[in-house]
Amino acid sequence: MKTGLTLVLALTGLASAASAQQPASAFDRGNHLQAWQDPAYQDVVSQCSTAPAAFRIGGGAQDAKTPPFPTLPFSTAIAGVIEHGKTWDIVWRWQGNNADGPIAADNGTVIFANNDAGNVMQLDPATGLAEILYADINTAGAVSRNKNGELFVATRGIGTGILQLEPERRTLADTINGEPLECVGGVMNDLAAAANGSVYFSVTGSGVFQADPAGNVTKFGAVPAANGIILSPDESVLYATNGAEVVAFDVQADGSLANQRTFGMLQGGTGGDGAAVDDEGRLYVATGQSADVFAPDGTFLGSIPGPRGMHGVFFGGEDKKTLYGIVFYGTWGTQAARNGIVGIPVLTPGYQGRAK
Repeated sequence: MKTGLTLVLALTGLASAASAQQPASAFDRGNHLQAWQDPAYQDVVSQCSTAPAAFRIGGGAQDAKTPPFPTLPFSTAIAGVIEHGKTWDIVWRWQGNNADGPIAADNGTVIFANNDAGNVMQLDPATGLAEILYADINTAGAVSRNKNGELFVATRGIGTGILQLEPERRTLADTINGEPLECVGGVMNDLAAAANGSVYFSVTGSGVFQADPAGNVTKFGAVPAANGIILSPDESVLYATNGAEVVAFDVQADGSLANQRTFGMLQGGTGGDGAAVDDEGRLYVATGQSADVFAPDGTFLGSIPGPRGMHGVFFGGEDKKTLYGIVFYGTWGTQAARNGIVGIPVLTPGYQGRAK
């Protein structure tokens, strides 16, 4: 799971970008566009054998007022998971639709993608300082590192796809059945990179997909509101959120997916998003206002209340005994858009065998 700053610099030539750590205010929020926002989108989808359904997020008045950070609630006890009365701390916040799809990294740091800024950044939660590891990414959406150490990022701009960043920078997949990935509709969302060489990904508004090691893309099941996606610790099960439902697939020997089923239903909110697993195999799912916790058999264990707008969770810190959440607040697509990262101590660490 080494990020290897020397390797990063050698691969990207970004010595000036990945220099001393800086606070959030030192970075440009950026103006990258998701594919569906781009004026060239219609030209791309005109190549599709079947035109995708229209898709959009947000819109409306261009709100420029600085929004307040959402209220940070106290936890209620869940046996083996969290003590009563723990509180969230704000460790990072930045302008724009930035800080998405995070994972744990070396020495208690975390890595995340920045949509608007088009980069991948490494943050030290202990200091709140960060640095850019990879720039010039086509609307970066989420990152995932597999057990073999390979690092991938979702790209959401025109030319939507999956980009491998380590050990080499290359496009893994950007087409399906010979057509641009934009043809499936929706927006590229989350990634789960597996030791079998596959990268599983969700497209909100379309479903769950596998990019195999050769870059061939296949859709599996019916998960129209697919959003967060995560593998079980032993990688025999793939979980995906589908609105208020959490679905599960069995991962076959060839990496394909089978046996879609309902794993559980969210209780703390209805907007299932980014998820994580702990060392006991429990599943934590961001609901927009909580992290809902499930046992490996799907039994609902309880909700960890979170700030409104919490759209993803992951474990990190030196011992991975901090549960972090990413929080969107303000108005999406406007100058008031903001993202932050919050953390709360838990009793069981995140899964130690993989970055997330």
